[in-house]
Amino acid sequence: MDTPPLAHTPSLKAPLAAAPTRPALRTVAELLKPITWFPPMWAFACGVVASGQDLQAHWGLLLLGLVLTGPLVCASSQAVNDWFDRHVDAINEPDRPIPSGRMPGRWGLGIAIGWTALSLLWATLMGPWGFAACALAIALSWAYSAPPVRLKQNGWWGNAACALSYEGLAWLTGTAVMLGGAWPGPHAVALALLYSVGAHGIMTLNDFKAMEGDRRLGVASLPVQLGAQGAARVACLFMLVPQVAVAGLLLYWQLPWHASAVLALTLAQWPLMARFLREPVARALHVSAFGVPLFVSGMMVSAWGLRQLQALGGGVA
Repeated sequence: MDTPPLAHTPSLKAPLAAAPTRPALRTVAELLKPITWFPPMWAFACGVVASGQDLQAHWGLLLLGLVLTGPLVCASSQAVNDWFDRHVDAINEPDRPIPSGRMPGRWGLGIAIGWTALSLLWATLMGPWGFAACALAIALSWAYSAPPVRLKQNGWWGNAACALSYEGLAWLTGTAVMLGGAWPGPHAVALALLYSVGAHGIMTLNDFKAMEGDRRLGVASLPVQLGAQGAARVACLFMLVPQVAVAGLLLYWQLPWHASAVLALTLAQWPLMARFLREPVARALHVSAFGVPLFVSGMMVSAWGLRQLQALGGGVA
């Protein structure tokens, strides 16, 4: 199978323009994808809230963590992914910075390595737990994209690595650093893991737009493995069941109002998913745009529930 080109081939009739030797700042920002920074930053904030600690007294840690999880760790993972996905992107999204040629030479790899090093350096400001969590998240991001591991080659493993890093690990890091490095406790661990399972379904939503390139280059995403209908059912199942389980746990912990709110937000996602199941490829981005905000709203409701549990003396969050 021929390897697709990494940049558009100019027309022979058009005058040849000088190839750029370095990317524009706007292109670098596009490579780092600020729009993707929200999920880990939000999960970190949920962990901070769930810790039960005084937010005003720890605003510095909150700021450090938000910068680490979003503009640094998540941004570096995006750069790593774009570099090692450049052949797939040449088919699915040829206008992205690397396949379009706007990110010339090995600049993409250099930025990925540089942002990784900067993330680890910044993490030293957050104590042993913050540094260890950052190192694990960085390791998962490279393992997801880079050979020989390249977890992305299998949708089950790749989505699990992203979901754990973006949601569960970020949540537990937020709680742990606010507690001075103490273990977050069973309540926080349970919710962080459940929301990580839910995020696995969210990651599957993002794979529908890349089905053609993934199939041609042997990337076994869930839509490629299971077909569009099968992957849609799995994505919905992975998103819905953990949220119902979270509502059940909150009710068991004597937090009925928080449980009711999470359940209501979960039920509000069902009409979107019903249409998605009928038209998976056409509706995947629609669920991402309107269903995922309901999902992450439930995360914050749960975090405030754990905070109340702390205030009532219910143990470590």
